[in-house]
Amino acid sequence: AGPMAVPITALLAFLTGLIIAYIGVLQLQKLAADIFVADLVGLVMTRELAAVMTGVIMAGRTGAAYAAQLGSMRVNEEIDALKSFGISPIRFLVVPKVIALVLTMPLLVAMANVVSIIGGMLVAVNTSDVTVAQYHFQIINAVGINDVLVGLFKGVVFGFIIAVSGCYRGLRSGRDAAAVGRATTSAVVTAITWIVIVDAIFAVLLNVLGI
Repeated sequence: AGPMAVPITALLAFLTGLIIAYIGVLQLQKLAADIFVADLVGLVMTRELAAVMTGVIMAGRTGAAYAAQLGSMRVNEEIDALKSFGISPIRFLVVPKVIALVLTMPLLVAMANVVSIIGGMLVAVNTSDVTVAQYHFQIINAVGINDVLVGLFKGVVFGFIIAVSGCYRGLRSGRDAAAVGRATTSAVVTAITWIVIVDAIFAVLLNVLGI
């Protein structure tokens, strides 16, 4: 749920920051406002894309793994064995997975924020007259603590959604290999769908609250 997800999350966050900065610089250069590419990358990534992209990555990686693991346990009748010993599968199998993802998602989002901003900086410095010091100063002025906290809170919520989706689909899997595959696919689709829905709800609520 955590350390093994760092390389792929960092890579995609870096490339996303780079792409956003490149598109932004091309447009802002027409207005001689290259420096504002830092605002664009900083705000878009910290408030929205870092959490959403990390959530999508973790849904396809960790959420699917949760579903596959629990689905395989159903096929092998391991969950039935736990129940026969009086051990709750929810408390023994699901709760630790949910806690793990809820705790690690904000850390991954924070890492994605930093890496994506660095990616944006490389583009800004190499394709315009913006210096590293100017980019750094502009990021500090543009991105507030509220923006960072919004993204981290989204990470917590998305982590809960991914873990619950994966565990739910895994526990409801059929008792054959094909059913495990279907459960894994359903877990990913369910998690990504709910991430997008919840992110849209967040966007409306934060706009109404003025945050």
